[in-house]
Amino acid sequence: MTRPGAAASEQRTLADLDSELAAFSDEIFSGIRRADQRRWAQAYLSGLLITPGKKSVRRLAHCVSTSPTAAQSLRQFVSTSPWNWDAVMRNLTRWVEACRPASAWTVQRVVIPKSGAQSVGVHRYFDPNSGRTLNCQVGIGAFLSIGSVQVPVEWRLHLPAVWTKDEHLRRRARVPEAVEYRPLEAQMLNLIDTLADRASCPSVPLVADMSGAPDADSFVRGLSRRGRGFIVTLPPHTRAHPTGESAPRSRGLLSAAECLAAASTAHDVVFTSEGEQQRRTQVRSALVRLPGGRTAGADVPFRLLAEVTQDRRSGPVWITNLTDRPLDEVMSLSTLRTSVTTSIGTMKRDFGLGDFEGRSFPGWHRHMALVSSAYAFRHLDASFSSAPNSPRDPCAGVPLPWVLP
Repeated sequence: MTRPGAAASEQRTLADLDSELAAFSDEIFSGIRRADQRRWAQAYLSGLLITPGKKSVRRLAHCVSTSPTAAQSLRQFVSTSPWNWDAVMRNLTRWVEACRPASAWTVQRVVIPKSGAQSVGVHRYFDPNSGRTLNCQVGIGAFLSIGSVQVPVEWRLHLPAVWTKDEHLRRRARVPEAVEYRPLEAQMLNLIDTLADRASCPSVPLVADMSGAPDADSFVRGLSRRGRGFIVTLPPHTRAHPTGESAPRSRGLLSAAECLAAASTAHDVVFTSEGEQQRRTQVRSALVRLPGGRTAGADVPFRLLAEVTQDRRSGPVWITNLTDRPLDEVMSLSTLRTSVTTSIGTMKRDFGLGDFEGRSFPGWHRHMALVSSAYAFRHLDASFSSAPNSPRDPCAGVPLPWVLP
């Protein structure tokens, strides 16, 4: 039995949702100059929000339009139509920060498995998380921590040297002339610089996972030169100079794992995740300096940290320059790595992060800008989360006022 007023309440909520989505689209896509492109941007965004399963262009078109040419129009809009995805990401950053100031940034590599060799940037890549070599694209995302939500606001597609040096591949994928090969850590630093230029709170701490990167120490020095507070995972074999009273007498170069093993005591620490859940554990700590040249604040050592697990082994090795902050606070920041990994999994499963079928460099970045916008709207807009029926399955009969004819 339907409760009295339920239909009216649902209709009113869907109308509110339609209005909020239109307002959101107007703000996020205001940098797109042509009105028809802005309409297709909202259609693509709507499709990402409501299409169940794989977010192919054909499936998106089926859920937002009855026109037989909608799929072709959506494909042209995201892959070949000239519009600036950077303006969309800039507006998205502004909108996200208006919801609530970010408490931290997280930069994370994203592995997107692909079949064949036609997708832009696809190459063989050893994924340290899975321990396998994959045929994939490698993206780099920057996330703002907004309460318990990790929101992507900037992306880079990593192009290995084989892509940047092959003129045929560049022309086929429409890679801009200004795009050159950069190591992953250099691209991550460039992404951080971009976000620092546009964010309203550029001084919040940064969290990054460099546990599988061969030049993680170079990345850490780059952050230090920028004067940024950070906590970064390192490969355990990263070399460092122990310092402080508890350092070994030799004071020579040791691995990060050896520096921590030499620490005489473990500290009781309470992790607090973004969801306010707490967990008590023990953490080993050691002060070190990195070799390879002086950086800003070179006289101030870094701190290595690692959680002591139940089998008495050390967990991931972290390095931070937040040496004046309590260990509870610093290690709580480290939980953002897991939170962002979970968000990436949600984006792959529910928002089509890995479903771009085009082969162009601009198309990949436009798709990621639209995926990021859909994710932000879904998780931060109150009208969407309060809708009584999830509008993610319109093909099951939920009315959708914003679909195109």
